[in-house]
Amino acid sequence: MDVVDISRWQFGITTVYHFILVPLTIGLAPLIAVMQTIWHRTGNEQWLRATKFFGKIFLINFALGVATGIVQEFQFGMNWSEYSRYVADVFGAPLALEGLMAFFLESTFIGLWIFGWGRLPRRIHLASIWMVAIGVNLSAYFIIAANSWMQHPVGAEWDTERGRPRMNNIVAVLTNNTTLVAFPHVIMGALLTASTVVAVIGLWWMARNTFRANKLEEAAKLGDDSIVPHTDSPSQIGASPADLRRDNATLWRPVSLLALWVVIGSGLGLFITGDMQAQLMFKQQPMKMAAAESLCETETGAPFSVLSIGRQNNCDGIEHVIAIPNMLSFLADHRFDTEVKGVNELQKQYQEALNMPGQNFAPNLFVTYWSFRAMITWALGSVVVAIGGLWFLRRKRTDVPTWFGKLALWMLPTPFLANASGWIFTEMGRQPWVVVPNWADPDGNPLQIHMLVQDGVSNHTSPAVWTTLIGFTLLYGALGVVWFYLERRYVIQGPGDKDGVAPDPGSDDDDANELSFAY
Repeated sequence: MDVVDISRWQFGITTVYHFILVPLTIGLAPLIAVMQTIWHRTGNEQWLRATKFFGKIFLINFALGVATGIVQEFQFGMNWSEYSRYVADVFGAPLALEGLMAFFLESTFIGLWIFGWGRLPRRIHLASIWMVAIGVNLSAYFIIAANSWMQHPVGAEWDTERGRPRMNNIVAVLTNNTTLVAFPHVIMGALLTASTVVAVIGLWWMARNTFRANKLEEAAKLGDDSIVPHTDSPSQIGASPADLRRDNATLWRPVSLLALWVVIGSGLGLFITGDMQAQLMFKQQPMKMAAAESLCETETGAPFSVLSIGRQNNCDGIEHVIAIPNMLSFLADHRFDTEVKGVNELQKQYQEALNMPGQNFAPNLFVTYWSFRAMITWALGSVVVAIGGLWFLRRKRTDVPTWFGKLALWMLPTPFLANASGWIFTEMGRQPWVVVPNWADPDGNPLQIHMLVQDGVSNHTSPAVWTTLIGFTLLYGALGVVWFYLERRYVIQGPGDKDGVAPDPGSDDDDANELSFAY
């Protein structure tokens, strides 16, 4: 591979690693804020237990997200210096706003939230977690605004003196229609991820408590304590069957129901915002839409391909086996007879418009086709959790069978994989562009602001980029092991003994007045 390919692999690998953590942080912050708000309004100590328990899960994820995210900023200067130089006057503004406003907001208030239990007035402390939730979502907005400019450049003009774009309207950059559609879709995906995690943990704990309660009752009847399984959770040690079922009814069932309904709501939100994105993509990036369907020739009333076989990255070798008639045209603009341009026609059109007869403007058809379908398929894992969870918790039921608790655990990675697949499709689908031409802009020369990927890399040698690629991959892999170990450890331990104790302003007990960890 040449330096361009290696640089793309490095940025792609580190970005996917980082984005495993991002949706959980974005979605879990408002969920924890809601839990603490319910405790604040009702005084129910079970919601305090839930707040502190999921707060620990959130903080581990937030810390690892910061550690992996810092590298992303540096990569623009390290491996993509030509790109950074080209887009500096535009791209730097939303990134600066993200750092100066959003990140400082969330990092400041997360410190107040961690150490402010019992020290801040309860309303101020509650406001702190809401400010964290606002901060992480604001951070997402600025990042998406920067990315959306790469997908659809607006609010900029060509600077002939320096030979690069110059921002002339920051409001247009921040209110780009691509941003306004992409942002809610990303937030819905984050809420789906976080609510699935909360629901799965709740259902798994209910199944665990149900299994242990049944074993305790069976042991009591037989007089044989050896059949009761060992537990590492402080909340299960010494607990009676009644205590375990009470925990299910008062803690895990309400928390799980809250999360399950958020799964349903965010799933519907994803469907709506995804439809909006498809219509915008049809107008702004028709090549990406054609590649997503491996649609090589222009068709009126184009079908939606469910399955295709053959040499996926070669239009001559693709055969569509299963297709839904006219559905792709409907997704494009809600009309069944719309003409959807194919890869081959768009290829000729772009070569003529840009006077680049030898340039291939089609992205990797295999990656775009299957990443789009992987995104939808993986999201169905959350649907399985939602349907099964609501079924087993209907009519105030609290017993969850062990098999469903295990099934829910197997579904836990699916929303993370769905989010990663969606971003792979979004970014790979705009190749070979790193800044896509604004084909639809009627003002001035719409094709002047654009950049091919090979024009954006730094002038490094391949061995140098290989070294950093291997180094970052190993480092991120190690951080991933730490993340998994810590999250697994605290989930298995469950809520601590002091998690349900209301903070005492006059107490020096750090367990009650801080969200602390023990290693």
